[in-house]
Amino acid sequence: MIARRSLGRHVACASALLGGVAIAALAACRTETDSKTDPSSKVASAVADPFNAPGNYLIADQFNNRVIEVDPSGNIVWSYGKGPADFSPESIIGVNDAQRVGSLTLMAGTGTPGGQPEAPDCTDPNGCPDNRVLLVDEDLNIIWQYGTFGVTGRGPNQLNTPVQNTWLPNSHVLITDQGNNRIIEVTLDKQIVWHYGNGRSGNHGNELNSPNCAELLANGHVLICDEANNRAIEVTHDSASKIVWQYGSGDPNVTDPVDGVAFASRLPGGNTLITDAGHAHIIEVDPDKNVVWDYFTNTDPNSNPRDGTGPLPTRAVRLANGDTLISDQYNHRVIEVNHDKQIVRTFGAINMIGYDTTNVSMGGLNSPYDAKLNGDYTGLTPPFGF
Repeated sequence: MIARRSLGRHVACASALLGGVAIAALAACRTETDSKTDPSSKVASAVADPFNAPGNYLIADQFNNRVIEVDPSGNIVWSYGKGPADFSPESIIGVNDAQRVGSLTLMAGTGTPGGQPEAPDCTDPNGCPDNRVLLVDEDLNIIWQYGTFGVTGRGPNQLNTPVQNTWLPNSHVLITDQGNNRIIEVTLDKQIVWHYGNGRSGNHGNELNSPNCAELLANGHVLICDEANNRAIEVTHDSASKIVWQYGSGDPNVTDPVDGVAFASRLPGGNTLITDAGHAHIIEVDPDKNVVWDYFTNTDPNSNPRDGTGPLPTRAVRLANGDTLISDQYNHRVIEVNHDKQIVRTFGAINMIGYDTTNVSMGGLNSPYDAKLNGDYTGLTPPFGF
């Protein structure tokens, strides 16, 4: 299940990163996924070495406490984390986000809330925290970390429910630190060099309310999911950050047009793809805020009503082929939907919690929070530059 090769190249990457020459190190760590090689060579390498192959999917399998890479048939070719009953530092607890950075994997250990019905093995009523952002190699070595395992805080090297991480082209990491109501930009030597959100929960200047994502845009601004304020906002990336675009009410009590923005990305051409979790609705809006495409994840009769909350999809990303990849959280599935709103691929099974260590084409996921296609950064921050 887990691909293994010589440690040599990955240890060299780790040493270079920790030695402070991050950009050169990450360039050395790039694989076929990030290079512009002949497609036939990509196919050949995918057959020879399934890890990080173009066409594979990376899934943050939230309450199975793992990140998995699967091929298009759902076969697990790589995994980090020890399963739903393991809450040790060797798992990634309640993982909400993962992305590939060359051959490395960046992931957010969000933690599991107390009393989470999908995670009965977390028996502490206060929850099972993680509070780390990790960068790991193919052989499961942690080569960089921000945050201290099990420690909740906002001091140096501390986080409170990190829900999303974005590797920036300058080799900094943008972290959505939800419990601290802030977005922070962190260097590899763990210095905070930019932030948005003053730590207070609110909807006035420089305030956020349970933010859930942040992406650096090609224009240099930052797109933020201000989830509990029911809005996506675009802010300037400077010391006096200001909001220059907003979609949604900005009021925690007003859920029209969106109810809980779980994710947002700026597509080529200027439209914005928004995950409207509370309405189980994915929408694409143009710069004038007109909805030009949408998809509901709760129309199947087997969809999870979950005591009125519905499936609460958490991530929708547009793919280069025009499809949309949706992490349909409490329906326990990841679906790929084409422009005509037809499901063309599924991982997991609708409204069925599972844990499978070999294949997830027919089930085996538990509340997947995020999914991405290897090497496809459509609408997302590309780690090696726009």
